[in-house]
Amino acid sequence: MAYIKKKSERKFKITVCNGYKVNGQKRMKAQTITVPSSVPKRSIQQYVMAEAERIEKKFKYGVEESDQTHFEQYAENWLKRQEPFFKATTYAGYKRNLGIVYPLIGGIPLAKLLPMTLEEMCEELRKRPGRNGSVKECTVQKYLETVSSVLEDAKKNDIIPFNPAHRVRKKHFEKEMQHIPQKYEMSKLMRTIQNEPILYRSYYTLAITTGLRRGELCALQWRDITGACELIVRRSRSCASGKIVESDTKSHRERIVTIPLGIWELLMALRQQQVLHSGVPDREQPIFTDPDGHVPHPDTFTRRLRKLYKQCGLSENYHLHTLRHFYATYLLQEGTSKQVAASLLGHADTAFLERTYCHPQNVAKQQAANLMQDLLNSQNPCYVAFMKNKNRKTKKAG
Repeated sequence: MAYIKKKSERKFKITVCNGYKVNGQKRMKAQTITVPSSVPKRSIQQYVMAEAERIEKKFKYGVEESDQTHFEQYAENWLKRQEPFFKATTYAGYKRNLGIVYPLIGGIPLAKLLPMTLEEMCEELRKRPGRNGSVKECTVQKYLETVSSVLEDAKKNDIIPFNPAHRVRKKHFEKEMQHIPQKYEMSKLMRTIQNEPILYRSYYTLAITTGLRRGELCALQWRDITGACELIVRRSRSCASGKIVESDTKSHRERIVTIPLGIWELLMALRQQQVLHSGVPDREQPIFTDPDGHVPHPDTFTRRLRKLYKQCGLSENYHLHTLRHFYATYLLQEGTSKQVAASLLGHADTAFLERTYCHPQNVAKQQAANLMQDLLNSQNPCYVAFMKNKNRKTKKAG
């Protein structure tokens, strides 16, 4: 709440409370303003009230935006305010997306960002070159979502009356189909992995048998192994803006994962190699380091696995996160409850698991078809007789 003191007909002192000191006293800031002579007497009060609101925002939040503030200016201030609350990778993603849309809408005042303006922005983004031609529609939607987050903040602060991004007509696009290896393909990959150095053999085998994310695997430390067949997932290591950063897990929670005894023995063999080369590793040393204690870049594991896929003759669409999809799919197919699978994968509930990781294997689909065939055979004797007769005629014709 701002306090306004009239000093003369057109001069006012505006005082704002900006929180409290440690001793409980109010932290006050004041500014004296002079109402321009161009403002008529009848409008002086409205002018002063508007200035008081602007000064209050400036002192409290460090910003003094209005609907005439350019989008880029507001977005940069928004990023600064959000940085303490975002993970490093999330912050880097927003910053990257905004850098791409600034040339298109950065100089436009917030009040003039109409739905039509944002639709034109999307059309321009669709013309950008991508990896395989033009930018995918899902990527364009991510840019729009970033812009929407900024505009939603401006709406929340009563700078604009509505979020124009919510009124943009979006193009429908089919979600890219996730390619999941069949069981025989995974067996082929695992045989190939056995010929890898122990660092990569243990990393990829643990990824297959636990479904851990790449960043979670890279951030594992020796102290995270709490038993012969148990480890705790506490952190994630990733690359953001060219720097390696560590943060908590994607769900912001620790979780306990049970591992097969063979995997624990493989990890102990990796530890023994590290002991022979560099001495006993510190408890807080990452598990996946080379014999000299050097921690590989997360991308190293991704690139090497792609070469292994190629060596096995597997699909080029497979990547490191494919192992996580296979793990979830295999658990569900073999009868593991959704609650257990969600807990092992680090999901808060089963809804996301069902939407994202339920990829029936071809064998399971054939089993479902066989069940329906059995039902037909048992419930419709005429159908069975018809099929037998048809098979006899086919054999005679042959």
